[in-house]
Amino acid sequence: MYILRPDIPEEEVESHLTKYSEMLVEAGAVVLDNQMRGKRRLAYPISKHKEGIYVQLSHNGDGQQVETLERAMRLSEDVIRYLTVKQDGPLPTPRAAQPSEPVPQPEETQTEQQTTDAENEKSESSN
Repeated sequence: MYILRPDIPEEEVESHLTKYSEMLVEAGAVVLDNQMRGKRRLAYPISKHKEGIYVQLSHNGDGQQVETLERAMRLSEDVIRYLTVKQDGPLPTPRAAQPSEPVPQPEETQTEQQTTDAENEKSESSN
């Protein structure tokens, strides 16, 4: 995840998305997802900016690519913050693909899910 300055033009944002993705591919990683999360208000001012453009870049690699990527972001004047997190498990659902309402499940699936939830609660309370 990295945050770009809010005052850069959209074309430049796209060039950053492409630049960092290509940098990872050249270093031997596989880019899984590259999402612009949009302009959001920051929790606290960073370099006198109160907003930032959030970008999520998910990739698969052996960890050697992180140093190269973070160095490039540190030297860039357009990147105001970056954070690299090792993630186990599935990728988060893209924002555009998230339904606005929960998807209804068939009754059998709901019953199985409720049973599984009850078993999980029971095993957690016994620990």
